[in-house]
Amino acid sequence: MAFGRNQRFDSRRSSSYCSTATLIVFVALCLVGIWMMTSTTVVPVEMSSSEKSEVTDKASETVAKPSEDFPGDEYKEAARDAKSDEGISATKSISEDSQDQNTSENLTDNSADSKGEKDDSVDASKSQTFSDESGTGEGGEVAKTTEDLKDGQNANSEQNTVDTEQERGKEQNSDNDASPEQNNKSEENANESTGNEQQPSDRDKNSTESQLQQSDNGNNSEETVGNEQQPENENDSDTTGKAEKEQSSNMKNSEQDQKSDGDVVNAEKDQVQIKEKVEESQLEEAEKDNVENKTDSQAKDQVFNDVFPDGAQSDLLNETNTQNGAWSTQATESKNEKEVQASSTVQEYDWKLCNVTAKEDYIPCLDNEEAIKKLPTTRHYEHRERHCPEEGPTCLVSLPKGYQKPIEWPTSRDKIWYNNVPHTKLAVVKGHQNWVKVSGDYLIFPGGGTQFKNGALHYIDAIQESLPDIAWGKRSRAILDVGCGVASFGGYLFERDALTMSFAPKDEHEAQVQFALERGIPAISAVMGTKRLPFPSMVFDVIHCARCRVPWHIEGGKLLLELNRMLRPGGYFVWSATPVYQTLQEDQDIWNAMSELTKSMCWKNVAKRRDAFNQVGWAIYRKPSNNTCYEKREQNSPPLCQESDDANAAWNIQLQACMHKLPVVPTVRGSLWPDQWPQRLEKTPYWLNSSQTGVYGKPAPEDFQKDYKHWKKIIDNSYMNGMGFNWSNIRNVMDMRSVYGGFAAALRDMKVWVMNVVSIDSPDTLPIIYERGLIGIYHDWCESFSTYPRTYDLLHADHLFSRIKKRCKMLPVFVEVDRILRPEGKLIVRDKKEIINELEDVVKSLKWEIRMTYVKGSEGLLCVQKTMWRPEAVETTSSSTS
Repeated sequence: MAFGRNQRFDSRRSSSYCSTATLIVFVALCLVGIWMMTSTTVVPVEMSSSEKSEVTDKASETVAKPSEDFPGDEYKEAARDAKSDEGISATKSISEDSQDQNTSENLTDNSADSKGEKDDSVDASKSQTFSDESGTGEGGEVAKTTEDLKDGQNANSEQNTVDTEQERGKEQNSDNDASPEQNNKSEENANESTGNEQQPSDRDKNSTESQLQQSDNGNNSEETVGNEQQPENENDSDTTGKAEKEQSSNMKNSEQDQKSDGDVVNAEKDQVQIKEKVEESQLEEAEKDNVENKTDSQAKDQVFNDVFPDGAQSDLLNETNTQNGAWSTQATESKNEKEVQASSTVQEYDWKLCNVTAKEDYIPCLDNEEAIKKLPTTRHYEHRERHCPEEGPTCLVSLPKGYQKPIEWPTSRDKIWYNNVPHTKLAVVKGHQNWVKVSGDYLIFPGGGTQFKNGALHYIDAIQESLPDIAWGKRSRAILDVGCGVASFGGYLFERDALTMSFAPKDEHEAQVQFALERGIPAISAVMGTKRLPFPSMVFDVIHCARCRVPWHIEGGKLLLELNRMLRPGGYFVWSATPVYQTLQEDQDIWNAMSELTKSMCWKNVAKRRDAFNQVGWAIYRKPSNNTCYEKREQNSPPLCQESDDANAAWNIQLQACMHKLPVVPTVRGSLWPDQWPQRLEKTPYWLNSSQTGVYGKPAPEDFQKDYKHWKKIIDNSYMNGMGFNWSNIRNVMDMRSVYGGFAAALRDMKVWVMNVVSIDSPDTLPIIYERGLIGIYHDWCESFSTYPRTYDLLHADHLFSRIKKRCKMLPVFVEVDRILRPEGKLIVRDKKEIINELEDVVKSLKWEIRMTYVKGSEGLLCVQKTMWRPEAVETTSSSTS
């Protein structure tokens, strides 16, 4: 109270002054009550310097601590939400409610401690300021609170006056007995006590600044609310200093308001209102969270779209169109129920190990002993060719004893675990040629071969020195290595950025292709026998043979003519064999026969060299790039093939001793050499034109480019990060259903190589893959693949199984997947929902680890990892292929 404060400062005056002061106070209070009923406008009152000092001390303590009921961050968040949804007026209401709450707390403190008069003055200013703001005519709860305050003041004015006088008399007597120092100390203790009991929140700071603006600028209350800001923490001291002026100016006009019971009631109401507003803010926060959740859901859908192709790329995300209506059809209901019942019935699998002679090296189509025994002759290596059983096996291939995770590339090029491929015959027979050596737990590969025992890399560079136009890794990218041995030639060509398809038969040189694959080098088991190799025509830039033991010159050159079919016009054949550099009669006879044969085929001998370092030699032949030489030949031997003979037909096609004419029209494949690597990877092949329809229904050039962009997006956005496995552990990759080779092209910067498989019942796009500088093969997935068990780190199947299911049983195909995939290898399947569900049951029965399953609509994705698990039981009877 104003007179209470003045009395404190004049405590040493005579006691007779009390009665006079009491009378004056009584009259003043009556006048204030009358004035309050007629006006709500408050005129600021100037404070003395001493009063300002006291208010400064108190205000500093007031803003020291945030409110426990309304923590600063929570309140600021609520205030921001209120502003955004209800405008400036909502923010003003929250500030006014905060002031009422503080007024109620101050009234409670003052009634409990009569010595807290200084605190009363500060709180009175807050209460009076609230009355000023409520008179702005904003209406609502604020206006209602002001009317209740007036009623409470009128009803209790007289009783409050009497109680006040009694308290003043007691306090005056106490103050008169005390010294000035004790009075000052009492005031400080009162301030500390009040500061500990009342912890104002950030709401108090906002209210204080609102009052300051109203006092200093002389604006009305609406302008004050419009300019209201929330101060930063570092500006709290400035805000407090300004607030002292406003609080002291309203102090003398607010004493009656503090003491009214109606004010206490209204403060309690305001606390309820504040809670309601906080709850509203929390609801708004919840709504924001719902929006964020929806955004997250949309983000997940976007990730799914990244993992799967868009509608223009394939039918993967096409939704089934349904009729509009509130009721489903009986057919739909019945179909759904059947699907649920079918999915709830999990098929049980009785897995057993294969009972075969080949044991852990079993290749069903190459180890079919029953079929091999029925062959009338093996003179042309028919027994090394493919002879697949009528139905693929459903038994599992065992693991070698002591098998462990393969060594990673590039270390694997030089050594592998002995227990993974426990064969020593090549180490004994070819040890002096540095093919392979045994060293403790490892098999060591020094990089040698029959023709380059002192190292493949020197041999590779020497070939380019003898013919610079060969340009490994630039002009020459796709290489075929015939009779590859352990494939060190192809393994070291990686250093020259050239990609080699290596092959050798599964013969007495046991496990040579298995060695290659275990090392991380591309290879297949195949032989040049009676059938064409499973590659298109005119796709290899260079074909290499180093003592490959192939009799090229016999039977009209049938086998060399098969190389001619696969060699690109203008491509090179590198023949490194004893007939090139030795003078034995047998060697000379073969050299003379080869010279006549290559001349009749119009091949030109462009280089012949003897390497003193390795003490071997080689000859390089170049295939013609047009038909001029063919037309000038005196004899038609070997003959030109019939025009009806499709040079690209390669699946189970018998060899023919003839040559196909070369294309001469610039728009036909084979008429031009591809761009140098790596430009050829991304460039649309020149022979694709807009009049052709691509695999996905768009003009071929557009189809090609869109496929490449599509796979780059999927691999960059999803496969690299979303599958949960480490790509540094992956080296041998197979795309089981490749189209344009986009999947392999998108992996270009990874230290992997990809075997692109084009199914025989799919569009023949394998020539496009080779045109890009990649490698691949034709295959029928209803049969076993020509590779050893445990040879691939990652298999990728994009809508393969749903197509296979139309032609053959799916379980044997998945058993084949299990056979060729390494333990801890990964499988990614993208297919129809029902296929994903069926395969998920299979992999669970095999105890594979499911990394991710995603189903959206009728499509889905499955990512799994094979484990080391093998069944203990073995087939009771020998397999028909054993």
